[in-house]
Amino acid sequence: MTKPPLFYIDSSFAVPRLTEGLKAAYDLRPEPGPGIRAVATHGSSGIDAATMAKLPDLEIIAVSAVGVDKVDLAEAKRRGIHVTNTPDVLTDDVADLAIGLMIALYRNIPRDDALVRSGRWASAGMPKLSRRLTGQRIGILGLGRIGQAIAKRAAPFAGEIAYHSRRPVADVPWRYAESAVALAASVDILIVATPGGPATDKLVDAAVIDALGPNGSLINIARGSVVDEDALVAALVEGRLGGAGLDVFAHEPHVPEALLSLPNVVLLPHQGSATVETRDAMAQLVLDNLAAFFAGKPLLTPL
Repeated sequence: MTKPPLFYIDSSFAVPRLTEGLKAAYDLRPEPGPGIRAVATHGSSGIDAATMAKLPDLEIIAVSAVGVDKVDLAEAKRRGIHVTNTPDVLTDDVADLAIGLMIALYRNIPRDDALVRSGRWASAGMPKLSRRLTGQRIGILGLGRIGQAIAKRAAPFAGEIAYHSRRPVADVPWRYAESAVALAASVDILIVATPGGPATDKLVDAAVIDALGPNGSLINIARGSVVDEDALVAALVEGRLGGAGLDVFAHEPHVPEALLSLPNVVLLPHQGSATVETRDAMAQLVLDNLAAFFAGKPLLTPL
């Protein structure tokens, strides 16, 4: 039986389960072209309108990510192309990492780990005291699946939890703030958990950062585009923001040079969903969506 052709946009986020599954079921093409009905891609790669134009027979784009901000959704909609993503399977891991970044930042875990590893503990003595996380007021920007999972994890130790989304979320116990600025002004820690894309580009701007203030901290596990990175760096360097825990950046894998030497930041290379279990589950969902499409069955997770 002839395998259907598929254009696969590979990336460093790929796992063997996805690559091997695609190779087993499809005729992987190295370049876009006529006759290809399906594309598999990753959230960090997406697919733009120019590439879609080289795929005149394209009918489905299967994205291995929740975020689809790198996919030209307007062009896909115009052409009637199905788009699927991988929601739910990565919610827990991303929420766990948000909590981990808060703990690492407040308790200075990277700094103190580096001190011990350097062999300077005996000569340097005890490091400066860290800060207590329990009792801090936590704000969540974007109360979708991941935002709610973060809130539930933070509830046992947070002094208060508040959130801002496009509209109030029904049946949640947390306080709603009318704007991102109002939320930032009322909390100690602001966690960014909103989707990326044009609607949220630089949503966390200088005004939001200044509202957090010199005792506030920013955690970003969403998309680098949601935060005005220049404003963030300036606030950290000038002491107008207390600290930041960042898993995502505006121009990955490039990180602003000024951040690398700051003691009040924790930096990760986009690891939110990077567990064996979650990446395998994401891969399987991509494969299942593609299999459903070619079998003429309903898609599992269409946008």
